[in-house]
This record gives sequence, C-alpha cells and structure tokens, in this order.
Amino acid sequence: MIDLHLHLDGSLTPQDLLCLSRLTGVALPTQQEEELRALLTFDGRGTLNDYLTKFDLPLSVMQSAESVYCAVSLLGKRLAKKGYRYAEVRFAPSLHTKNGATIREIVQGAVKGLSDCELPMGILLCCMRGGKQEDNLLTVESAAEFRTQGVLGVDLAGAEALYPTENYQEVFSLAGKLGLQITIHAGEAAGEDSIRAALDMGAKRIGHGVAAKSDDLLERLKKNDVLIECCPTSNLQTGAVTTLSEHPIKRFLSYGIPVALCADNMTVSDTDVFREWEKVKTACALKESDLAGMTAAAFAHRFSQM
Repeated sequence: MIDLHLHLDGSLTPQDLLCLSRLTGVALPTQQEEELRALLTFDGRGTLNDYLTKFDLPLSVMQSAESVYCAVSLLGKRLAKKGYRYAEVRFAPSLHTKNGATIREIVQGAVKGLSDCELPMGILLCCMRGGKQEDNLLTVESAAEFRTQGVLGVDLAGAEALYPTENYQEVFSLAGKLGLQITIHAGEAAGEDSIRAALDMGAKRIGHGVAAKSDDLLERLKKNDVLIECCPTSNLQTGAVTTLSEHPIKRFLSYGIPVALCADNMTVSDTDVFREWEKVKTACALKESDLAGMTAAAFAHRFSQM
C-alpha cells in the first residue's frame, strides 16, 4: 500500500506519546495507554475545527528537533511493519517551535528521522492557514533547502473555512519560483472556489477535494492530471460527507480523475489505508480493480522518484 496524505502529529500512537514524554520531560494527562488513545482519537462526528483539537496533545511532546526526529522514525518503522511500500508524511514545522527551535532545525530533525525508516518515505512541509506569513515563507524556503534530503514539497493545512486558500498566493508563488511540488488541502471545509484557488497556485494534487462537483472543475482536474488525495473516514468525521456511500471517490474515478486512497491521520481517525479500502469497498461499491487503479495512480503521482 501507498499513502500520499498522512499527517505525522495525527498518527502518533499512545506508545509514541509515552516515549516522547520521557524524552522531552513533558507531562501527559495520563500514563494509561487506553486513556491516551481516547484523548487522541476523534470519536464521532463534528466539524474540521473540532477535529483539529485532537492535535494539541501530540504537538505538546514534539517541540524540539530531537522529538520530531523520533516521531518520524517511529512512524516509519510502524508503516513498514504494516506492509506499506511508500509514504509521504506531512507536518507543519512552524507548530513545533514553541520551545525556541527554529523551523529549519525542526525540518532537520524530520529529515534525520527518514534515515531510520525501513521503507521509502518522504516529507511534505505544511504551511498553516492562520499562521504567520513569515513562518509560512520560511517553511517554503526550508522545503527548498532540504529537497535533496527527503523533503518532497509543500502543502497548506488548517482551518480552511476560516482562512481562504486564495489568501496564500504569495506563499505558493514563492514555492513555484523555487520549483517545489505543491499539494493543498482544499474542498474539505470550503467549496469549489477553494479548489480552484489551489489549482491557480500550482497544486498538482488536492487534499480531500470533496467539494468538487461541477463539470467544469472536474474536467479541469482531469485535463491537468491533478490527483485527489481521498481520505473517506476523516471526511465523514469532519462532516465533509454525510455517509461513506455519498463520498465522491466513485464519481472521481468514473470521471477519470486520478485518485489516491489515504488515511489522513492514523490515530485521530483510527484507520490506515488498508482499513480505508475495506470501508469504501462496500460503501461505494468499488471493485478490487479500483484499488489497483488507485494504488497505481498514487505511485505515478508521488512527489519522489525513489
């Protein structure tokens, strides 16, 4: 299996948190794994903003280059044991600087973590909606600096409905000038205009893209060979879709738009790519050939040639 849309902080396990707590000296609200799991997992449904609150706890123990290094290493080893063949893991370095580390130092830690991974894996750096413009520009510059060491490109994440995609033109103009690969969260908590803005800013892949419905937009996605990173379980949890059977993944496939099946957040959504397939296979009446096609599309649209 391949996962092109996987958040580092949203995929830490309770065991990872305990390990990072010992490393950093940051106290956790409990030492019990099941209690930690309940705090990390989004149980039920809500909004994207509700969902994002589950990232506060893992971020609390990832405020140094060393802790980010350990988190990447731990996740990479876990993915290998699950049978993954390739993964692109994303995180926002600006969210890991509260204790004084610089964005560059945090990225260095993540890159170091790749050296421990037992499968081909790369890093995507997220700029943040609502984040400081200076931090987002530094994130792009760091992606360019470390692109030969496993950083594959940049993303835009966060509260989409509160911070419109088009507000980040300067950030992604710089990314384009630096020749970086671009994927953007769009059409998850906002409408089609968010997706159009992401395409205008050079996105070659769209995270979620659930809002894409009109023929002109679907045709643009198909014509430009833009891949949709579909994350069905998290879309259900954040209210982007009402039921899994209503998820547009089958519509995208039928239209000829390349699709990758992704987990988004393994712990927050309590899933992985294998489980995502089992869910949508039944709910959306998909065939094994659809899985093969999505796996091939993911491999063809990966940002690394490793």
